[in-house]
Amino acid sequence: MSEYLIIAGLAAVMGMTLVLPFSVKRVENDLEAFLFAMGIIAVSISGLWTLDLVKEALREPVAITAAVAVVGLLFRTVRGRLRGWLEALTRRLGLGLSIFLIVVLLGLGSSLFTAIVSAVVLAEIVTLLKLERAYEVRLTVFACYAIGLGAALTPLGEPLSTIVVAKLKAPPHEADFFYLLRLAGLWIVPGVLACAALAARGAKAADTGAPGLRADAPETNRTILVRAGKVYLFVMALIFLGAGLTPLAERFVAKMPTWALFWANSVSAILDNATLAAAEIAPVMTDRQITFILMGLLVSGGMLIPGNIPNIVSSAKLGIKSREWARAAVLPGAALMAVYFVLLTLLA
Repeated sequence: MSEYLIIAGLAAVMGMTLVLPFSVKRVENDLEAFLFAMGIIAVSISGLWTLDLVKEALREPVAITAAVAVVGLLFRTVRGRLRGWLEALTRRLGLGLSIFLIVVLLGLGSSLFTAIVSAVVLAEIVTLLKLERAYEVRLTVFACYAIGLGAALTPLGEPLSTIVVAKLKAPPHEADFFYLLRLAGLWIVPGVLACAALAARGAKAADTGAPGLRADAPETNRTILVRAGKVYLFVMALIFLGAGLTPLAERFVAKMPTWALFWANSVSAILDNATLAAAEIAPVMTDRQITFILMGLLVSGGMLIPGNIPNIVSSAKLGIKSREWARAAVLPGAALMAVYFVLLTLLA
C-alpha cells in the first residue's frame, strides 16, 4: 500500500473515531467495542502488527483494571461508614475546609485508586452533604476537574495516563510509572489545589438543609466487575489505536506548534481525552509538546460531561444534566485554559 493511501486510510479512521462516538448513539453505547475495531483497522492499515504489540495490548490494561476492581470492591465494603466519617470531619474542621481536603484527596488520590473510583466516592459524598443543589453541581464540577487533573499523575489513574506512558516507554522518553509526575506534576498539583479551593467556596452559605443531588442505587459486585472489564477492553483498544495512528501523528501532529497543540485539544470538552491522546501523542515529540497536549486535554476535558471519565460517572450517578454542567463548568474551564496557556508559554 502506498504511503498516500496509508495516510488517507488512517485519516479516515481518526475522523470516524472522533466523530461517530459523539454523533451516533449506538457507537456511544458500545464505545469499547467500536474503538477496538478502529484500533484493529488502524494497525492493519499501518502494517504495524507485531507480537510485541499484541503482548503490550494484553499487558498494559492489567494494572488499571485491577485498581478499578479492587478499590471499587473495597469502597463498597466501607460505604456504610462514610456518613460517620464525613460528619466527624465536618464537626472538627468545618464544612468549607472539609470539602477542600476531600477534593484534594480525591484529586491527588485518583492517581492511585483511579478516577472512576474517585468519581463514585464523590457522588456518595455529595449525596450525604445535603446542600443546596446549585452549589452541589458546582462542587461536583470542580471536584471532577481536580480528579481529571490528578488522575494523570500515574498510569493507574485513568486510561489517558495509561496510554501516554505505554506509548512513550521506548527511547527517547523511556516513560516509567513516575514519568507523568515528573513531566507535569508541577502543573497538575497547583491545578488540583485551585479546583479544591473553588469547590469549597460558598459551602457555608449553601448549607441550608435543603435536599440537593442524590446518587442512584448503590453499586453491586457485578457492576463493579463489569466496569473493570470495560476499562480493560477500552485501554487495550486504545493501545492498538495509538499504535496504528502513529504514522499520522508523526507526520502531522508532531510538526504543529505548541500553541496549536494546546488549543486544538480544547475539543476534549466533547471528545474523550484518552482517545485523543492515543491518536495524537507519538514518541518523536518533545517533552514540551507532550506537556502542552496533556494540559490542553486535561483542562478542557472538564468543561462538558463527555470530556472525561469522572464527569461521565459522577453526572450519571447524581442526575446532573448537560446544561447544568455546562453552566457551572465552561467559563471556569475557559479561564483555566487561558491561565495555563500563558504560564506554559512563559515557563515550560
